[in-house]
Amino acid sequence: MMDVDILVVDDETAIADLVEVYLRNEGYTVHKSYDAAGALACVREHRLDMAILDVMLPDMDGFTLCQRIREDHLFPIIMLTAKVEDMDKIMGLTLGADDYITKPFNPLELVARVKTQLRRYTRYNAGGLSPREAAGHDFRGLQISKATHKCILFGEELSLTPLEFSILWYLCEHRGQVISSEELFEAVWGERYMDSNNTVMSHIARLREKMHEPSRKPRFIKTVWGVGYTIE
Repeated sequence: MMDVDILVVDDETAIADLVEVYLRNEGYTVHKSYDAAGALACVREHRLDMAILDVMLPDMDGFTLCQRIREDHLFPIIMLTAKVEDMDKIMGLTLGADDYITKPFNPLELVARVKTQLRRYTRYNAGGLSPREAAGHDFRGLQISKATHKCILFGEELSLTPLEFSILWYLCEHRGQVISSEELFEAVWGERYMDSNNTVMSHIARLREKMHEPSRKPRFIKTVWGVGYTIE
């Protein structure tokens, strides 16, 4: 088993300790911090594979911390919060988080989500690709390669998270087809889609932002209202 380093950030020591116990039982190396300053120091000092961030921290909110980490790192980020409002969830995911779980939570569910994110991150940064995947896609100034996990738009390399890359890749693989939010979510996240799920929408918005897409008339990812998304 490969060494996996996970950063856990929560100012409630009991929760941080509980998460640590369950993650260590899976063989993961855990780094704990109780504030954002310590978390940023850990990110600078260690090669991390994932971060689990509480939203409510004493020196900086978790959303801002997530954004700071995303400036230089693409490893998966899971947000923990006691808030259940949809806008909080959309904000966290738009700023670059990969998943979101509300307190109180079942530690086994958190471990399952950790494994899902790590599998996806490893898969899209590893070899063993089919010839079609290795070839990638190149059209209208957009180049995306699974072999290198790079996306270049009009000569500029885009800094995409593994989930953002997966969404764009799936749409490119089905270019010309309209993909529903349900299909996209289940293909990329590997979980059952819920009717009230805004996750796909928030990730598409973030992806368009990184691609410098005009909101009214996007050139690449287009919305077919009431149906889904397509790349033409």
